[in-house]
Amino acid sequence: MEKFVRPRPEFPKYAVVTGGMPYSNKFLHFAHIGLLLRADTFARFMRDRIGKDNVVFVSGTDCYGSPAMETFRKLKEAGETDCKSLSEFVEKMYHIHEETFKEWGVSFNFYGASAFGRSGEIHTELSKEFIFALKDADMLSKQSSWQFYDKKYKCLLNGRQVVGKCPIEGCQSEKGYADECDLGHQYLPQDLIDPISNLSGEKPELVKIENWYFDLDKCSPILTEWIDDIAKRSDTPPFMVKELKEFFKKPEIYIKKEYFAKFEEIKNKLPAYVEAERKPTTPSMTIIFDKLKDRENACEILAENGIRYRTGKTLTPFRLTGDVEWGVPCPEIDGLKDQTFYVWPESLWAPISFVKTYLEKIGKDNDEWKKYWCDDNAEVYQFIGEDNLYFYSAAQQAMWLYTQGKNPMLKAPNGNLHVTRIVPIKSLLLMGNKASSSGSVKPPMAKDLLNYYTPDQYRMHFLGMNLGNNNVSFIPKPFNPDAKPEDADPVLKEGNLLTNVYNRILRTVFYTLQKELNSTLPILQPDEQIKEECTKAILDYERFMYDKKFHQVINVVDVFVRNINKYWVKNVANAQTTQEKQQLIANTMQYIVTANTLLHPLAPVGTEKVCDYLGLNENKAFDWQFIFDDWFTLLKDQQNPKIVELKEKEDFFKKLDYQFN
Repeated sequence: MEKFVRPRPEFPKYAVVTGGMPYSNKFLHFAHIGLLLRADTFARFMRDRIGKDNVVFVSGTDCYGSPAMETFRKLKEAGETDCKSLSEFVEKMYHIHEETFKEWGVSFNFYGASAFGRSGEIHTELSKEFIFALKDADMLSKQSSWQFYDKKYKCLLNGRQVVGKCPIEGCQSEKGYADECDLGHQYLPQDLIDPISNLSGEKPELVKIENWYFDLDKCSPILTEWIDDIAKRSDTPPFMVKELKEFFKKPEIYIKKEYFAKFEEIKNKLPAYVEAERKPTTPSMTIIFDKLKDRENACEILAENGIRYRTGKTLTPFRLTGDVEWGVPCPEIDGLKDQTFYVWPESLWAPISFVKTYLEKIGKDNDEWKKYWCDDNAEVYQFIGEDNLYFYSAAQQAMWLYTQGKNPMLKAPNGNLHVTRIVPIKSLLLMGNKASSSGSVKPPMAKDLLNYYTPDQYRMHFLGMNLGNNNVSFIPKPFNPDAKPEDADPVLKEGNLLTNVYNRILRTVFYTLQKELNSTLPILQPDEQIKEECTKAILDYERFMYDKKFHQVINVVDVFVRNINKYWVKNVANAQTTQEKQQLIANTMQYIVTANTLLHPLAPVGTEKVCDYLGLNENKAFDWQFIFDDWFTLLKDQQNPKIVELKEKEDFFKKLDYQFN
């Protein structure tokens, strides 16, 4: 039989998988777990596909920044924490995160922290290396920017100590902070609408502060080349390309109709601009500038004259440093000292710090990390939420490229940081609503969900969502006030493939072996048609995994597992002799061993139990080097091999007690 009936995707020799880093001020909720289980599934697949020693899966708690400071301040004022210091509070949250991920079975090679431990030390050193590399590339600018100042408390305000409305046109966020809203839009502090200090409750002043910026606005040519390149890839979601291209528009300002008369009075004071064609039904005008600096000047003039406006998306200088005390220390550069790194840039290179820490921990040399981040034979896959596309795509890729020097190439020379593969998902909603810890709709906590679902059930349901293209709603019956007692729980739908269908066929085969064949597995070659069906499922699955189209992966395994059950039901009545029963078992075992390998990244606990009970060689059972082999070549003992006997009503894939009612 021809094994490979169509071209197969090419996988790297080495891979890093990263998952978005949770902030240190929040407990993990359903969206954190959903994203990391998606990354975990792909990491597990890659271990099976290219070898477990060639894959490093990392994440960590994002320790620094104003969110942690503000949360700790509020808890301390309310007497709701026993932590004596901010660092103690952050470390406590890190350990809570780490333990929660373990309970959910997330298989990190290393889960780190950016602020302490060996990973914190390595991260501090790496941060220095990054900023000096960008300086050597002439991509740093010392800029005076506006920062909020509370007159009553006589202090500069960090990002989360100021709340207003996001100035970006069309933004639906509930809160805008100093220079970033809760949906990830970045803007200039002076553009924030109706700012209020969380400390005094009063409107803060704006004062000029010097910081270092990465000249992201100069990176449009090479980033455009990058976007054109990824747009051709089958694993790039169309929405990702569309959203990124919005940041490459020229700087724009939108002015509502009620301010048109005032605008006419002062328009000659503005830097040169072009007014976009105005439609009669449009309630605002759009004015377009060639340079970001011109738009900034125009914003100041409009504000001085009482004209309200909003700004459009565009590439802006990316702030690297700030005056927040709780941050990675930044070295003194050109006389600018006593600064810390702004939390976003240092969190982007934190996964490199975690990989370096892990490799050091297992005894590798200092340059081993480059094999994973800087080698032509390696890929880095980064699973993120849609809200963070700007940071991981525009900002990160540009910084990575300019660590090469002043004239970077999109295909980085071997030994330099390569651009990464971004794997974004759309929003995971709760009962149709955007849920967040800081919003009006609160998300269910990760620990609470374990009272209602097993990790495998939640994983199957989450992977079954087409989040690579659409916002999808999570509607767990126990959390749905409108659910009726007789209603099925939508979260259990995909998991029933394991707990009902796959369990049933496994039990049937095991009980047949125990009752009629003395628990002995028949060493017989499966029929050619069976192997062809398995090959097709394997190749379909592999392609969808390569593209990170997990809902299609779930569909492949769903059809395949249900077909095993149909095959057995159709043929069992005709298997009358011992030889016929043995051949039926042999054919079904080819299906089962294939299904078990395909299901392994999705439901690791149950599939590994199946492996143990069948007596499969643990070093070969899930290794894709052997995925097209006859099932019996994976057995530990091919001389009279026996299964571990299955007790009555014993299951490989578990339900919780309440789910039997």
